[in-house]
Amino acid sequence: MELRWYGHACFLITTEKSTKIITDPYEPGFGGKILYGPVPDKADIVTVSHDHGDHNYVEGLPGKPQVIKGPGRHEAKGMVFEGIATYHDESGGLQRGTNTIFTFVADDIRVCHLGDLGHVLREQEVRAIGGVDVLLIPVGGFYTIGPTEATRVVTQLSPKFVVPMHFQTDKCKLPIGPVDAFLEHKRTVKKIDGSRYSLTKKDLRAGLEVVVLQPAL
Repeated sequence: MELRWYGHACFLITTEKSTKIITDPYEPGFGGKILYGPVPDKADIVTVSHDHGDHNYVEGLPGKPQVIKGPGRHEAKGMVFEGIATYHDESGGLQRGTNTIFTFVADDIRVCHLGDLGHVLREQEVRAIGGVDVLLIPVGGFYTIGPTEATRVVTQLSPKFVVPMHFQTDKCKLPIGPVDAFLEHKRTVKKIDGSRYSLTKKDLRAGLEVVVLQPAL
C-alpha cells in the first residue's frame, strides 16, 4: 500500500492491486485559505467525512470515482468501508455539525481516517472503529482536535502507524496549529522528505511510529 498526502486531510491510497482511494478532497483556494494545488490523479473511490468545502470537493476530481459518505457499511471495488458517526466539535455537532470516520482494509492493513473529528472518542466509537494499523489523524486544533486530544485518541486506538494531517503549512492559511506540538514526547517520529510512504503488513511492528509527510501539491 502506498500513501500519498496531497495536503490538509486529502490522501491518495493505492493498493497493491492498483485500486486508488482519495480521502476528503479539498477545494483549491477555499477563500484564499487552502493553497494546495488541484488533485491530479483519478481515483476509483473517494471518501467524504463531511460536507465542508475543504473536505468534499468531489466535483474537482478527474474521472468519476464512487463516492462514499455517511455512517454505515459501504462496498466499493470489492472493499468494505465502515462509516462511524462522530461530531465536528465538542458540542454534539451544534457548532460544526457531524463527521464520519472511515475504516477499511487495504492489503491486509486496517486504515482509519478520522476526518474532522472534533472530540476525544467515546467508548462506543472506539469499539466501532476496532483495531487500527494506520491512523490518519487531524492534529491542528481549532476546527478539529488539537495535539493534546489527538494524543489521547492515539492512546485510545493503539495504532501501529500514525500519519498527522489537517495542520498548518505554508500552503494552509487556516487558523490551525503546525504539527510540532503533536510530535512532542513521541518516541519514534519519522519525517519523510516527500509526500509518499509505502508499507506492507510486514512493516507493522509492535510499538507506535509517527510518520510525517510533506504535502504533494
